[in-house]
Amino acid sequence: MRKNQNIIGSFDWPLFIGYILLLLMGIGTVYSVAFDPEHPNLFDISEKYGKQIMWLGISLFLGLLVFLIDSDIYRKFSLPIYGFTLSLLIIVLFMPAVNGARAWLGIGSMGIQPAEFAKIGTAILLARYLSTANIKQQSRKTVLIANAIILVPMILILLQPDAGTFVVFTSFLFVLYREGVSYDPIIIPILNAIPIKGIHFKKTWIGTHFIPILFVVIFLSVTTLLLSNSTINIETLGIEIAGYWGVFFFLAIISVAGYFFMRMIFSRRDRKRAAIIAIIGFVLSVMLTSVVDLGFQKLAGHQKERIELVLGLRQDPNGDDYNRNRAMAAVGSGGLLGKGYRNATVSSVQTNHVPESETDFIFCPFAEEWGFAGSLILVFLYLFMILRIVVIAERQKSSFNRIYAYSVAMILFYHFAINIGMNIEFAPVIGIPLPFFSYGGSSMMSFSMMMFILLKLDSQRKDVLN
Repeated sequence: MRKNQNIIGSFDWPLFIGYILLLLMGIGTVYSVAFDPEHPNLFDISEKYGKQIMWLGISLFLGLLVFLIDSDIYRKFSLPIYGFTLSLLIIVLFMPAVNGARAWLGIGSMGIQPAEFAKIGTAILLARYLSTANIKQQSRKTVLIANAIILVPMILILLQPDAGTFVVFTSFLFVLYREGVSYDPIIIPILNAIPIKGIHFKKTWIGTHFIPILFVVIFLSVTTLLLSNSTINIETLGIEIAGYWGVFFFLAIISVAGYFFMRMIFSRRDRKRAAIIAIIGFVLSVMLTSVVDLGFQKLAGHQKERIELVLGLRQDPNGDDYNRNRAMAAVGSGGLLGKGYRNATVSSVQTNHVPESETDFIFCPFAEEWGFAGSLILVFLYLFMILRIVVIAERQKSSFNRIYAYSVAMILFYHFAINIGMNIEFAPVIGIPLPFFSYGGSSMMSFSMMMFILLKLDSQRKDVLN
């Protein structure tokens, strides 16, 4: 009895309330956007809102079920759980294709998407492995196994293919970085194999910060594509920098700013080091951007066109970029306060101006009905939940609990950021649902189970030390 009282007393009500609010707002939006006057009953399972109510009930039941399970079960059975989700990812590859992808298990509309549940299995096993590994004295085997836990489901998901979920799995890389996983055990042997007299590496800055460096490389690559065909005008100086030189100019500005920033951090005797780092960074960046630009020119025509559409370098509002164009129109039509509940016109299912407005583009009807003010509230609610999960992660005594919590936070952030980015032309259309909001059973069930496992682990945090 005392243990149950402790669990209830330790239950994180703010996170649970945020979860319930998102579920209710999502149900309300699905009902509004898919409303059929001939079937107005919210519980009519012949309609999408009726099915969504059914999925909500199943999700709450599964959430309660995983909450009642003792938290030690997730640690002890992390490998079987992971193996089970991988087996589903393998089985689904032999299923008939739906919309060009083999991503569903089931019959007709009553199917599940195994990739959604693979996130849970990966998060649990990653937490288990990292919590038992010696991160401070990590070996090459430790780094390879930690990355393999992430890469194996990513490869299977890519074979479906499901680009959206594949991208979401990269969120686990930030969890590795948070836990201090260094790639030095892999990088150092390669560097030491280079015959440089008198130099022997024991530790590198690149290995320690490999993950953020990887995303900096992606940022520089995107910047290269944006600026290589652009013109930079500095009217006050009468300077016009066209084409590829604009990339070099941008890199030079970043390098100079980085130098002065490092001068403030380093001591006086280390200012020479700051200059050397800035110069090396500039040279490496120029080499990277040259390779990126050359590779881009070698791409096939349709591949270049797709990248140009995503980056806004080419316009095709009635063709390949139709979805994002219509989504942006729907979001903008809501104005400051919106058109009112069930008054969405651009993004309703009946008009079909915005395809998939109840799934991937559900933010459109919500923004159209409630305007900028309502959208801001929804964004703040998601940010509150993500930050709350981070707070929960940091208060854990168990490293397993902390790693799992950070995995949930990053997965939720990726879904939130990319989905809303798709709706406002900030991100490519890659089919990522809005958590607890979009129509669909797999997403709602998996996120609910993920959330209730976190609530369970957190409620027993005082009883667990490892």
